[in-house]
Amino acid sequence: MEKIKDHRDLKVYRLSFDLAMEIFQITISFPKEEKYSLTDQIKRSSRSVSANIAEAWRTAL
Repeated sequence: MEKIKDHRDLKVYRLSFDLAMEIFQITISFPKEEKYSLTDQIKRSSRSVSANIAEAWRTAL
């Protein structure tokens, strides 16, 4: 078992980050008329999961 030194060592963080990158790639193919509403909201919400995990890690220290 590897020692967790940083939030980036957490499996849940790595999975959420990878999923956010995948979501970003998928949203590239969305219609242009959705670029500033639906696409932007999806991208921001997917990134917030990783950000919240990192913040929780820092707060717990």
